[in-house]
Amino acid sequence: MAEDCWESAIQTNPLLPLPTPWKQEPRVTLHRQRAPHLGQSQTTLQLCRQGRSTLADPEPKSAHVKSQLEIPSQAELSSESSDMRPPGPQTSHLARGACTNVLEGDSMDQDVESPVAIHQPKLPKQARDDLPRHISRDRTKRKIQRYVRKDGKCNVHHGNVRETYRYLTDIFTTLVDLKWRFNLLIFVMVYTVTWLFFGMIWWLIAYIRGDMDHIEDPSWTPCVTNLNGFVSAFLFSIETETTIGYGYRVITDKCPEGIILLLIQSVLGSIVNAFMVGCMFVKISQPKKRAETLVFSTHAVISMRDGKLCLMFRVGDLRNSHIVEASIRAKLIKSKQTSEGEFIPLNQTDINVGYYTGDDRLFLVSPLIISHEINQQSPFWEISKAQLPKEELEIVVILEGMVEATGMTCQARSSYITSEILWGYRFTPVLTLEDGFYEVDYNSFHETYETSTPSLSAKELAELASRAELPLSWSVSSKLNQHAELETEEEEKNPEEQTERNGDVANLENESKV
Repeated sequence: MAEDCWESAIQTNPLLPLPTPWKQEPRVTLHRQRAPHLGQSQTTLQLCRQGRSTLADPEPKSAHVKSQLEIPSQAELSSESSDMRPPGPQTSHLARGACTNVLEGDSMDQDVESPVAIHQPKLPKQARDDLPRHISRDRTKRKIQRYVRKDGKCNVHHGNVRETYRYLTDIFTTLVDLKWRFNLLIFVMVYTVTWLFFGMIWWLIAYIRGDMDHIEDPSWTPCVTNLNGFVSAFLFSIETETTIGYGYRVITDKCPEGIILLLIQSVLGSIVNAFMVGCMFVKISQPKKRAETLVFSTHAVISMRDGKLCLMFRVGDLRNSHIVEASIRAKLIKSKQTSEGEFIPLNQTDINVGYYTGDDRLFLVSPLIISHEINQQSPFWEISKAQLPKEELEIVVILEGMVEATGMTCQARSSYITSEILWGYRFTPVLTLEDGFYEVDYNSFHETYETSTPSLSAKELAELASRAELPLSWSVSSKLNQHAELETEEEEKNPEEQTERNGDVANLENESKV
């Protein structure tokens, strides 16, 4: 009766542990082998126990097993393997204890013919829910995808843009945003096409007028002198558009259509020159490379500053020419879900780095540490040291300013993910006083050192401070100072009491003498 109960329980939940007597029971796997020299098939039973395989005498073992398990025929085996029906209790029991080794018989010429495949049943939902939680978390753990890379480039690609004509409406910005190889290719192609186009028109004018038939005729006045083919027309087009004017090929006053074409090519050539040279100038003078000398620390740190928990990172400028009107901003990139159930991917939240106090406007002559106080308005208000690695967030920092040499606006960006935020660390000082000047050691720009920092969140620290009525910067030294102040107050009161006691003792002595 107990065995029937366990069989039904195992059928519903294969993950249940087997009783101890059942674990010692031999597990049987069927293999059908054919002996070629005998011309017939026979069934070999393989008995496996605790990972070791033994081959017994086929006659008594087969008789013993046939009494317990009916050996199916070849047709039944093929039909069962094709139907893929879920196994029963006994088959499930065999599947859990199936051996992986198949012993060979005495004959080395035996050929294994389609061994019986026992399929492991799919785990039910309840069994999958009972799996260890840490295993599923480790398998599903994935690397946090950056929104902004460390070099400042945004990791966003625009796809399925159907209104591509909008790029052509702003062709100047489109050309400036192209890569250098495409920009140079377009620069060369535009000039070459215009020269070829107007060269073809000059050659057609000469061909239609009949100048090609009167090349050696001195009495004939051509439209363009010394134009005797397409190559010479192409060279004359280049001379006209670039205003070189070698003086060998010139236009005559007997060709009004040539004069009109000369005016059109001169105007269009000037427009093409202004457009392409302007694109190249803007492309060269872009302040993107100026941002390469604006550096951010590789890590952000969280530690105590003036008794308050703060998030800090460091910025610096490698050039001697400064960034004018530099300002710093920070954004928290984190997906959220509203109370109505709306999911907002990559939601942007402002991180205050001194907007109300003016600390966000920098005089970036030497490296500066940018600090964000974690208060009730901070998105890190409820994040502790243990919770920080579990958060999927990214801090994007943006440094803006004007280049002193060109006056163009420059922007440098970087980001920090949770693995790049160090709790309980501070930045190593890099500024030292030398003989008559200050020196910045950029070898220590990214270095940090560990400091004593509570692992609680800012909210928990504030609650503890409010309960104990102590400042967040409470320490043993401050407690000793409080004790010292109380002792001094008691000492100021004690002399008055001592004089009163001394006076009483003196009166008693006088009375005793009398």
